[in-house]
Amino acid sequence: MAKTNAELVQEWINGTALPDSTSPIRLPPPIAITLPFRVSHAEPGTCTVEMTTDPETQANPMGTIHGGVLCTIADAAMGVAHWSGLAEGESFTSVDFRINFFRPVWRESLRATAKAIHSGRTITYYACDIVRADGKLVAHATSTMMTLTGEAAKGR
Repeated sequence: MAKTNAELVQEWINGTALPDSTSPIRLPPPIAITLPFRVSHAEPGTCTVEMTTDPETQANPMGTIHGGVLCTIADAAMGVAHWSGLAEGESFTSVDFRINFFRPVWRESLRATAKAIHSGRTITYYACDIVRADGKLVAHATSTMMTLTGEAAKGR
C-alpha cells in the first residue's frame, strides 16, 4: 500500500525517508540540501520549516541574507503544508507568492510557520510568518495553491 504524503513528510522529519525508485518524490528535496533547511512539523494545512542562515554563503551584496532565502523557506513551508494533505493521484501548483520583509537578517535561527487561511476543493490560501529565535517577525508571506487532479496532476 502506498504511503500518504503526510506519512512521507513524517519520515522526512524523522530522518527515516528512504529513496524509492518507483516514486518521483525525493526526500529530502534537493533544495533542502542546497539551501539547508529542515521541516520540524507538518500536517495537512500547516508546516514549520527551520533554518540557520549563513551570511558567508547566503548574503546579498550588502551583507544581509538574500531575500530569496526567506522566499525559499516560506515557499517550502506553505508547499509542504499543502502537499501533506493531498490524496493519492493529486498534485499542486503555486498560483501566486508574495512576501513582505520587515527586518534584515544576518546569522540567525529562523522559523517559517505556514498555515492554511482558506481551504477549498481546488484553491487554498496560505500565510507564513518567518520569525527569529527571539520571536521577532522577519517576514510575512502568502501564497495561493491550486490542487491538481486527473490529467492535470500526471507527471507532477
